[in-house]
Amino acid sequence: MRLHRSRIALIATLAASVCALSASPVWAAVDFAREIQPILEMYCVSCHSADHTDGDVDLSTIEKVRGSEGLLVPGQPEESSLYTLVAVEKDDPQLMPPADQGGPLKSESIELLKTWIAEGATWPEGVTLKVRPKPPAEIPSPDDMELVKRIHAKIVAQAQADGDGAMESYEAEVPETAAPYAMVAIEGGKFLMGSPADEAGRGEEEGPQVEVEVTPFWIGKHEVTWDEYEPFMITGIERLKNGMRKDFDPAVHTDVDAVSQPTTPYVEMSFGMGQYGYPAISMTQHGANKYCQWLSAQTGHFYRLPTEAEWEYACRAGTNTAYSFGDDPAALDDYAWHAGNSEEKYQLVGQKEPNPWGLYDMHGNVAEWTADQFDPNYFKQLKPGAANPFVKPTTLYPRSARGGGWADGPERLRAAARLGSEAAWQEQDPQLPKSQWYLTDAPWLGFRLVRPKEIPSAEEMYFYWNSSSNKR
Repeated sequence: MRLHRSRIALIATLAASVCALSASPVWAAVDFAREIQPILEMYCVSCHSADHTDGDVDLSTIEKVRGSEGLLVPGQPEESSLYTLVAVEKDDPQLMPPADQGGPLKSESIELLKTWIAEGATWPEGVTLKVRPKPPAEIPSPDDMELVKRIHAKIVAQAQADGDGAMESYEAEVPETAAPYAMVAIEGGKFLMGSPADEAGRGEEEGPQVEVEVTPFWIGKHEVTWDEYEPFMITGIERLKNGMRKDFDPAVHTDVDAVSQPTTPYVEMSFGMGQYGYPAISMTQHGANKYCQWLSAQTGHFYRLPTEAEWEYACRAGTNTAYSFGDDPAALDDYAWHAGNSEEKYQLVGQKEPNPWGLYDMHGNVAEWTADQFDPNYFKQLKPGAANPFVKPTTLYPRSARGGGWADGPERLRAAARLGSEAAWQEQDPQLPKSQWYLTDAPWLGFRLVRPKEIPSAEEMYFYWNSSSNKR
């Protein structure tokens, strides 16, 4: 996939240029007085000034800051404690500002500090920082644990109404939009996960092979399409950056309305490759997770992203070859859209042959998010016979994607091929901080739904739907 980075970036650049008249100005340098000074004055100088120098650190003037070794290293945020100590996890005892002083800072503020330092940490001479009041607390988002508990109760009630009959594949419509989608029932079982050492195109992160077990689930027959995703993404409703609608009123709005949804994108997110019937692309994992929650709130069925194990099990469909149709990449044209036949764009879903379990585009068209943190040592840590393995995410990057896409060669489309997400997938996003909804440099990435037969706890649901939220 990296071999096609320049071509992919060109597509995104052209699309951004078309929308330049309506887009926000891009790449403006961080303004100290407007963006950095308020952060330092509200959260830092009350404890770090001439009157109160905790740890012998005085942040009131640039001269004092320069006198503290390692506090601010222009151009090197990772070497500047002014950034590194605000970017630690919220339970780290070194966190600045501490919890009782307003910490941790919002991710937006942390990103601003990092960018400001990376740009050279311009601080006008003669400016002395003064303590200023902290802003009032934000309106709490209705997309919280209490909402998830209500959705969980709806899912449990729906399962009781459905009874314990045999799992069957089904077709359905998104209740609020009537967009069609189909789910294929997958029996649980054991399989050999990963690739053998002699498989052509194999990466070191794909082994050693380990036998694992997955329990029954349904998985999307196709990748989620724009028909399904766009009404979730573009609502015509004013939203805060976290996706909460500005006019939310619990007396008027439903639990579906309470789910965070994307802010309006600044470019047309299909990048001219096609919309209706085509796979939705370029959403962050957070965007995909929230779509799953939004659909769950409507249907009373629990949807989420597949784990890596579930995805590979469904992709292999009972086979143990490099592809679900065998080992010969010469047959790819019958089953997949890839760099050799895609005409440099994704294609309508379901046009190629399905795998043995009736799933389309598991190889190619667009790569697909999974729920896991990407760990290059995944297989070395797996124990033989592990049930439903899942690497719980702890950081935003890297997260795992599978399947390869329209810009990839045959080796990236194999059932065992793995890819870790990168911050570079947002490089052209002009927002500061970067959007939690869009990956402007990943027009080859989408997702597929999974619905496990076993209903997890509300706490587990909350984690799946929010594992990419507020992570640094």
